Amino acid sequence: MISSLDVPLDLSQPPTITQQSPKDYIVDPRENIVIQCEAKGKPPPSFSWTRNGTHFDIDKDAQVTMKPNSGTLVINIMNGGKAEAYEGVYQCTARNERGAAISNNIVIRPSRSPLWTKEKLEPNHVREGDSLVLHCRPPVGLPPPIIFWMDNAFQRLPQSERVSQGLNGDLYFSNVQPEDTREDYICYARFNHTQTIQQKQPISVKVFSTKPVTERQPVLLTPTGSTSTKVELRGNVLLLECIAAGLPTPVIRWIKEGGELPANRTFFENFKKTLKITDVSEADSGNYKCIARNTLGSAHHVISVTVKAAPYWITAPRNLVLSPGEHGNLICRANGNPKPDISWLANGVPIAIAPEDPSRKVDGDTIIFSHVQERSSAVYQCNASNEYGYLLANAFVNVLAEPPRILTPANKLYQVIADSPALLDCAYFGSPKPEIEWFKGVKGSILRGNEYVFHENGTLEIPVAQKDSTGTYTCVARNELGKTQNEVQLEVKDPTMIIKQPEYKVIQRYGQVSFECIIKHDSTLSPTVIWLKDNDELPDDERFLVGKDNLTIMNVTDKDDGTYTCIVNTTLDSVSASAVLTVVARPNPPFDLELTGQLERSIELSWIPGDENNSPITSFVIEYEDGLHEPGVWHYQTEVPGTQTTVQLKLSPYVNYSFRVIAVNEIGRSQPSEPSEQYLTKSASPDENPSNVQGIGSEPDNLVITWESLKGFQSNGPGLQYKVSWRQKDVDDEWTSVIVANVSKYIVSGTPTFVPYEIKVQALNDLGYAPEPSVVIGHSGEDLPMVAPGNVQVFVINSTLAKVHWDPVPLKTVRGHLQGYKVYYWKVQSLSRRSRRHVEKKILTFRGNKTLGMLPGLEPYSSYKLNVRVVNGKGEGPASPDKLFRTPEGVPGSPSFLKITNPTLDSLTLEWGSPTHPNGVLTSYILKFQPINNTHELGPLVEIRIPANESSLILKNLNYSTRYKFYFNAQTSVGSGNQITEEAVTIMDEGKMAMASRQVDIATQGWFIGLMCAVALLILILLIVCFIRRNKGGKYPVKEKEDAHADPEIQPMKEDDGTFGEYSDAEDHKPLKKGSRTPSDRTVKKEDSDDSLVDYGEGVNGQFNEDGSFIGQYSGKKEKEPAEGNESSEAPSPVNAMNSFV
Repeated sequence: MISSLDVPLDLSQPPTITQQSPKDYIVDPRENIVIQCEAKGKPPPSFSWTRNGTHFDIDKDAQVTMKPNSGTLVINIMNGGKAEAYEGVYQCTARNERGAAISNNIVIRPSRSPLWTKEKLEPNHVREGDSLVLHCRPPVGLPPPIIFWMDNAFQRLPQSERVSQGLNGDLYFSNVQPEDTREDYICYARFNHTQTIQQKQPISVKVFSTKPVTERQPVLLTPTGSTSTKVELRGNVLLLECIAAGLPTPVIRWIKEGGELPANRTFFENFKKTLKITDVSEADSGNYKCIARNTLGSAHHVISVTVKAAPYWITAPRNLVLSPGEHGNLICRANGNPKPDISWLANGVPIAIAPEDPSRKVDGDTIIFSHVQERSSAVYQCNASNEYGYLLANAFVNVLAEPPRILTPANKLYQVIADSPALLDCAYFGSPKPEIEWFKGVKGSILRGNEYVFHENGTLEIPVAQKDSTGTYTCVARNELGKTQNEVQLEVKDPTMIIKQPEYKVIQRYGQVSFECIIKHDSTLSPTVIWLKDNDELPDDERFLVGKDNLTIMNVTDKDDGTYTCIVNTTLDSVSASAVLTVVARPNPPFDLELTGQLERSIELSWIPGDENNSPITSFVIEYEDGLHEPGVWHYQTEVPGTQTTVQLKLSPYVNYSFRVIAVNEIGRSQPSEPSEQYLTKSASPDENPSNVQGIGSEPDNLVITWESLKGFQSNGPGLQYKVSWRQKDVDDEWTSVIVANVSKYIVSGTPTFVPYEIKVQALNDLGYAPEPSVVIGHSGEDLPMVAPGNVQVFVINSTLAKVHWDPVPLKTVRGHLQGYKVYYWKVQSLSRRSRRHVEKKILTFRGNKTLGMLPGLEPYSSYKLNVRVVNGKGEGPASPDKLFRTPEGVPGSPSFLKITNPTLDSLTLEWGSPTHPNGVLTSYILKFQPINNTHELGPLVEIRIPANESSLILKNLNYSTRYKFYFNAQTSVGSGNQITEEAVTIMDEGKMAMASRQVDIATQGWFIGLMCAVALLILILLIVCFIRRNKGGKYPVKEKEDAHADPEIQPMKEDDGTFGEYSDAEDHKPLKKGSRTPSDRTVKKEDSDDSLVDYGEGVNGQFNEDGSFIGQYSGKKEKEPAEGNESSEAPSPVNAMNSFV
């Protein structure tokens, strides 16, 4: 037995209806009527029709034709036929030698769109606050029209919780308001089937007011009464409605008594006045209560809902293909409310009166077939009906004897993605029903197990296909009449993946943004990438640039905001990834500024925020314009949080205010809003006096009084002036006053020099004076100090530091504000060099009433002069007499250079230059040197003392071909200065080289030549390694020894309660320079000193010991002491290494 398999059309089979018109068929009366009926069968079926239960002879009606090879009827209405003449119930029968199939009963009805009946409509006069219902009462059409209300301008009337349209098309007013008055309430009915719109005559509504308006508790306008019933069919949409009158407008709420509203199928429409439940079932039956509530009370209505059901299938009968002698069943099971009746037909005839067939037996909803023969072939109809409808199903019994055949094409290729199901078809037919087996490969074993699913229609399913599932699969079909097989191919591909997905982006307006979508796919597949915006195609805009793996949007605008999706499609799979683009911008300006609560000194400002453009508004800035004093100039008033839209503003008198508001978010500030209306405040006397009052003399005999004038809005009224008052402090004088206007300065002449004054400035206008001002102390003009500091003494601390002390000048002689003292000092000459040089004066400033200071950075063994002056705001006073002092000797600087020349076998010539800065009388030079052998070890250290008047020395009795390191420094009576170093090599012994060349008896031997070549190669490699290490700057043992012996020169110096002043140059105040240079002729020179001082004073960097001594003025980086003993040293150059080897 084969159930529900298609019989190949080359085999005999009863008819099957494949297409038919709907049961309830509403046609356009202006067009031809087409009633469809298509069927298949072998042999091809013939067709006939019944109309209203009797045979419909189409040959006798010229307006009716049947399409060739089809049962579809065409009724020609456009050539004179009338649709109304063909109303009725039609049924099609398709018949061949193996049976007859019938269609549903098709009810043909032409659509209708009648006109409204003429009626006289009286104007509706309604009291404000009352309810009103405007009836539409559209004409009955087929199908029912869609109702809507519009005005004469074809604009839909606005609806709200107060005004809305009911399900019956009427317009309900819960309460009327004066704005409801109009004469063009028009109800329209749209008949979609005929695409026509009918219009009712306009309805006039006039609302009259009575004071006061009476509030009313809710009353239901529809439905009426306290209860009602509603019947709905299973699967339909349930619509329940409650509309209430009342003032204030009632709010509607819905509940289901004894249960919950279905979560995913419940919707509220028409401002919650309509409850909508989709796809209702018997479980949705029950009592639904609507509750209308306002502040005065509530009203409710209970709707009892019963869900009935037209018949619906539980098991529809399916075609049977049986071989002779087989058994089978046709089952027809349906349900409904009420329960439907089941009846059977055979070839369109009730089975009770159909020709008998001994192989069948009817048992209620089942027909049982046994021992069928070819004559048992027929088409059976099952009809399930109740009062709400019917179901009709055709199922044939076809008795055939056929060997297996496989309908799937041979070698069909299936391609799937790895880890997804693979479905390999093996569509088959045969009678009796063949058995299906699957094999992997041509000679593989039969497939079994949980990794495969074998479907009834022959399909093999591999639930999770892997790469190794690729191959050839064989399907074998066999029954008692034969066997056949078919091969199909399976290819498993790598899945397509998005390895770089687009990411969420926030971009400012007019910027540029890119989304990436980088993919990985099977090499045999060709992917296509599609970009969508909000699940739709990208806008046709040249700003959108789609690249190979990205989407770029240029010049982004607000409309680009949304979700962008990258979809990658291949022939086998599809993947996608989305990202949201948020376009942010400065907020739109606020609008609708309103001023309320106007008072003399305050007002309330409110506004409506503009669009925040996807970036929350953080604050609002309020600005004001004073149109009376500064028109066109906007000033900051205040700032409020972004959640606030009103602010209480403080006002000043006599200001013509306008306000504007600026919104602020993270992106920036909006454009200002339009200005508010103007508000002029009343005049008053000033609230405040001028600020920043000062009294400072510009000349020794005057007092200049200045202040900051009040701004225009601070004047509080017309005629703004200032009362300026002054008197000498600590003198029993009366106040002297003047009144001035339009100025911010007044000069008092003829004052004593630098005496204190009490000063006050008071504002006044035409309405009076400001409060009493506070008194400010000022001084008349300063003059230069009269006397110089006395008793100047200098104490030399060490060779670079001195302390100066002086007596303070009497304060009365300062004649101004004492700012401090200046010490001028300069070097007269160096005692170690008689040459004079340009005198460069230095200045140190000591703030306040100091009487001593430290002079750092002096040069040792030099003569200096200094003087001291007092300083006030006017300038410097006279200088004290010059004071001469000398600095003691110090350690010398390093020799200016050291050159080593004329190398011989056992001698070297040394030449040097005296220190640039001897810092005293040189007593001698110290030369130390030591050899460096071929293992880089240091030899014994030799020290030689050289008279100070020498400038060269020949060292003799040195070893030939030996490197020496030299350390050289100068000495004074104080100690040794910094040393400089140099290295040199004595030359090789030519006699020994000649002796070696004469010993050819061994050198001419081959083994010796080979050995020497190997040794030379090894040395060359070692030299290269050493050379590389030297270039990399690595330390060698000699250097480490040198680093271990430091020779500090500078000793700390104590400061006895001295202070360091602020340094300045007496001439051009240029910074001092430092520099160093190294000659190219292997001469080492110490950095030259420039006789300058490190700056010491207020705000200038300098380094001192805790006792105040200056560190490092003349002590550059010293060369370390030589190391004694056999210590390894830095690797020599390749030439020196070869010399050591020889």
